[in-house]
Amino acid sequence: MGAFDDGSAAPVLRLCAIRDAPLSPSEVLDAIGDPTCGAQVLFVGRVRDHDHERAVAALTYEAHPLALQRMSEVALAVAQEYAVRAVAAVHRCGDLAIGDIAVITAVAAPHREAAFAAGADLIERLKASTPIWKHQHFSDGESEWVGLP
Repeated sequence: MGAFDDGSAAPVLRLCAIRDAPLSPSEVLDAIGDPTCGAQVLFVGRVRDHDHERAVAALTYEAHPLALQRMSEVALAVAQEYAVRAVAAVHRCGDLAIGDIAVITAVAAPHREAAFAAGADLIERLKASTPIWKHQHFSDGESEWVGLP
């Protein structure tokens, strides 16, 4: 769908993408590799089989045209606030099955304290402010949108 990878203007943002194909944790880890960093924190979000005690059969994610721009802004802001040296975020859109990877975020920092804090803040901010919406399809045939404004 889209990708942002600008090593010259923003070297800390190593990978930022929204894709309609399966995501790879190893690609994200490779993207944040940095010989000055002793800590890497990776978050992998998968589609689970339930939500609030309701059985989920599948999900569909849809992204606003400005979602990629917002993802990159959030990733850069987190990197700056926590002084991490590398950051990456990828989100999948389209139809996903139970167990599929929906989102991967990662940060690299010289020390673990900054990496853990930045990694946690990155996924929370992306979920809260990136216009990517989840359409949950429940096993009983009903569905609902999550995250719509």
